[in-house]
Parts: sequence; C-alpha cells; structure tokens
Amino acid sequence: MLLASASPRRLDLLARLGITPDRIAPADVDETPLKAELPRLLAARLARAKAEAAFALNPDALVLGADTVVGVGRRILPKAETEAQALACLDLLSGRRHRVYTGVEAIHPGGRRSRRLVCSVVAFQRLTAQQRDAYLAGGEWRGKAGGYAIQGAAEGFVRFLSGSHSNVVGLPLFETAQMLRGLGWLVP
Repeated sequence: MLLASASPRRLDLLARLGITPDRIAPADVDETPLKAELPRLLAARLARAKAEAAFALNPDALVLGADTVVGVGRRILPKAETEAQALACLDLLSGRRHRVYTGVEAIHPGGRRSRRLVCSVVAFQRLTAQQRDAYLAGGEWRGKAGGYAIQGAAEGFVRFLSGSHSNVVGLPLFETAQMLRGLGWLVP
C-alpha cells in the first residue's frame, strides 16, 4: 500500500489498524479552495486529487489518499501556519460547534476505487485569553486544520464530539478499514 500523505498522524492511525504502508509518497496538489467551495466538497476533492496524483506515478500500488478540512458553516478554516492564523481559528471556534470533514479515497491497482466522506461535529468550550495563549505557546497548532490538534492539549477544550474521533485526528479508521476490505486488501 502507498499512503499519499505526509501526515505522521495518518501513519499513526493506520498503525492502529495494524497497517504499515510499503511506501509514503505525499502528493503535491494545490489545496486552495475553489471559489464558493464548501468544506465537505474541498475535503472530498483533495482526497481524490491526492490519490489520483500518487496513483498516476504508482499504478501497481493500492493508493490511499486523504484530506481533512475544518469548517464553520460555509467557511473553511486554514491549516494554520502562523500564530495569527491559529489565534483567528481559536477565536472563531471558541464556544461554538464546527464540523471536521475527512475525505478518503483508495485506488486499487486494477483501477477500482472506493471513497468516503466522514463528518464529525465538535464543540469547543468558550476559551479564555489565558487558555488561547497557553495553547498557542505550545505550538501544537502548526500545520493543523483549524489551528488545533484534538489528540493533544486541545482535547481539553472539547465539550462535545459527535462522530469519529479518529476522523478529527485526520483519518476515520472504521470507514478506512471498510474501504480497504472492500477493495480486497486485508485489514486485520
């Protein structure tokens, strides 16, 4: 299996299923949202684009591509690269619900495909300035969709979660295992 992602979190999540990819080949795709694109559609489109790009270079491999997007209503939150972006995300998420979408696409060497779009609903408590500052100082937010990592200190902010916790981390394990089984790739 080839994982078309550079995310160490996805690699860790696959290990929970007993899967170690034979190769890791992050696909280089433009992740810029299209005009008026909804968060769920962006997650599905990017997962498909990553899987297709990796499959084009590795047609003999089972390829798994995924992308996670955090949305508040129609708004797509960025993968925070600066502290200012992370702060803006935390301010927007504070005291409200948001959705985390992960698109997953698998392509079998024979060309068969399987895809899923998984949505989890997460609600943060109302964050104090001290909580935001402490979280930002920890640096966990770097490169994370929505400016937070639920598998770290931000889990202490979550007052409600509906859906898959592993989806919020970056790969819905149940759905991924079902997809791989359906394509004839054995998952323990």
